[in-house]
Amino acid sequence: MSNSVKVAINGFGRIGRMAFRRAYEENQVEVGPKLEVVAINDLSDPANLAYLLKYDSAHGIFNHEVSFYKDESHAAEGTLGGLIVDGKKIPVYAIAKSGAPLSKRVFANADQTKNVFFPWKELGVKVVLESTGFYLKKELAQDHIDAGAEYVIMSAPAKDDTPTFVYGVNTDKLTPDMHVVSGASCTTNCLSPMLSVIEKKWGVKAGFMTTVHAYTNDQTTLDLIKAKDFRRGRAAAENIVPTSTGAAKAVKLVIPSMAGRLDGIAIRVPVLDGSLCDLTLELKEHGATVEEINALEKAASEGELKGVLGYNTDPIVSRDILGRTEGSIFDATETKVIKTEDGAELVKVFAWYDNEFSYTCQFVRLAKKVASFVA
Repeated sequence: MSNSVKVAINGFGRIGRMAFRRAYEENQVEVGPKLEVVAINDLSDPANLAYLLKYDSAHGIFNHEVSFYKDESHAAEGTLGGLIVDGKKIPVYAIAKSGAPLSKRVFANADQTKNVFFPWKELGVKVVLESTGFYLKKELAQDHIDAGAEYVIMSAPAKDDTPTFVYGVNTDKLTPDMHVVSGASCTTNCLSPMLSVIEKKWGVKAGFMTTVHAYTNDQTTLDLIKAKDFRRGRAAAENIVPTSTGAAKAVKLVIPSMAGRLDGIAIRVPVLDGSLCDLTLELKEHGATVEEINALEKAASEGELKGVLGYNTDPIVSRDILGRTEGSIFDATETKVIKTEDGAELVKVFAWYDNEFSYTCQFVRLAKKVASFVA
């Protein structure tokens, strides 16, 4: 891998902007390979994107010079301008789908006969951070490969058999021939490190996970129609909202031995950011104690999962983990073990996660691992 790999971000929403922030900040302080963002694709106005990059209600101000520029001379290529960060211009494209005509909604004088493609080859883009939430199948992500990128990393669970990775847990299985991969979900990134430690030691018969999760932008601020999930249509900042999650079942993609052994639900709560995984397990082997579980999690946080798994012994609350860079912060104060009548153990463990920034840090780590395959 060269010292810098050119990257494009497709979708500049919550995760896209956090990924830009994280990669940019790491480039300022870390010696070694860098992810250089040279293009963004998003259908929103660059002025609004610049504002939201600079100011964030959950994560504070991005302490760099951020502005925008407008330039309609390249409208035919799909851009009307872009961002300026510390004096560097980063074009923002507004291509709804590669190989399709430009949208009249974005381009008032769009040519509805000429197809426009992602300009990744022309810009030298090698890796695409796919954070729209729409390109979640290999056949869709192939648009980026066809446009000249070498690798695509989805910032959400794939909707097909795309290889899925949680950095530090199964990235030893990541190989250069995997050109499209998924970084799983924020909850799977919290659950997997903590679970992997226990599963390796005692094995798991079965388990159930509840994520107590901050509300997200697929909910509503006032009671509105949500046809697929009525509860998600209720006012997010005023209600505790039980809902579904595929995070527990997706763990099998990261820890194959857990296939068919884990399920879960989500409880959305009136918190802007900061979430908690509550995991209950029935172990295969007997003899687990609170002290041994905590000791193993602590050792992992200082060893093979350092930087991926945090370890906490303080009486913290959700606000205290905002900005944490680990994907999972194990809370040793909440570990419980009870014995069943047949001598087996039921174990309950908790882990915190900043469902935006903790996940983004894991996503960027995975991106750097993938970028290391670029010649």
